[in-house]
Amino acid sequence: MEQTAYGLRITVPLTYEAAVERATEALKGEGFGVLTTIDVKQTLRAKLDRDFRKYVILGACNPPLADRALQAEIDIGLLLPCNVIVYETRPGESVIAAMAPLAALGIVGDNPALNAVATEADAKLRRALGSIERRV
Repeated sequence: MEQTAYGLRITVPLTYEAAVERATEALKGEGFGVLTTIDVKQTLRAKLDRDFRKYVILGACNPPLADRALQAEIDIGLLLPCNVIVYETRPGESVIAAMAPLAALGIVGDNPALNAVATEADAKLRRALGSIERRV
């Protein structure tokens, strides 16, 4: 697993469609549901008549974590849900990446309750991505 300044990323030997399915399953295994699905390729084609690679943004939410985050900081909804992206790098290879909750929620400042939620969300997203890596 690779960590960037704002995300966690894995590259997997899976078709785009299989990677989307595995990402959704792995998130579910950690208590996340996918609330929104944004098909970036389709949107750019429809709005800009521009061709783009297969790319989706999954808006993942873990209700108990979201509730705790909102209790700790009412405006945190601006940073929810946890975005997970899947995109095709070439046929048979895809990237699955998740936002890094500690980095995203770190902009809020010193809030111990929110930091605890971010730490737990980070661990869950890491486990979800790790489970995909182990299965391929």
